[in-house]
Amino acid sequence: MSQTTVNDAEIAKFTAMAEQWWDPKGKFKPLHKFNPVRMSYIRDHLIRHFDRDPSALRPFEGLRILDVGCGGGLLCEPLTRLGASVTGGDAAERNIAIAKIHAEQSGLEIDYRATTSEALVAAGESFDVVLNMEVVEHVDNVPLYMKSCADLVAPGGLMFTATLNRTARSWALAIIGAEYVLRWLPRGTHDWKKFLTPEEIIAQLQRNGLNVIDQTGVTYNPLADEWRAAPDMAVNYMVLATRPA
Repeated sequence: MSQTTVNDAEIAKFTAMAEQWWDPKGKFKPLHKFNPVRMSYIRDHLIRHFDRDPSALRPFEGLRILDVGCGGGLLCEPLTRLGASVTGGDAAERNIAIAKIHAEQSGLEIDYRATTSEALVAAGESFDVVLNMEVVEHVDNVPLYMKSCADLVAPGGLMFTATLNRTARSWALAIIGAEYVLRWLPRGTHDWKKFLTPEEIIAQLQRNGLNVIDQTGVTYNPLADEWRAAPDMAVNYMVLATRPA
């Protein structure tokens, strides 16, 4: 393909850390801490949008979900346990290898593929739900990436996008604080210049035929040592969009 979203330096960066995906105290510790709030957001909106029973053990039976840039499968596994048919795609082959091993050890059937969003579009794939979580700030060619993710959403389906806002506060907290002071993340994990504002993300979604139906900030509560959904979108945020049926 003549165009790609793959940034080789970013792939190398995450490949080097791949062995630690499932270590809650390792280099992905912040993502393990972040996972409950994004899973709760995803679950609640899937229940509401697809009119599922919130008390069911496997409420997402019959739903086909794609996690773009799935890493080691931190979202794929709980969504599979909730009944969804999950495809995890990642451009880093080592991430997919780790994800496959962990899923097998967990007794879960997940369709893991070393691939990109644009390759899945070229293959004619379509999903009820596309997860675009903490990936867009690591890719090349953001318009192509957002278009390919949107093109994978079936009519009536949803796309969740989570990323970091490009503000002075995100520089102070996500770069200086998280990487240099608290050392939650390895230095160089993020490039502030590649962060996108909510307005930029929303414009990309609308340009590609999706309607934004919800947005929320995500903030860290140091006293509880947990992340929570909040109105403040100055640093971390999530946007939910749907393709008209």
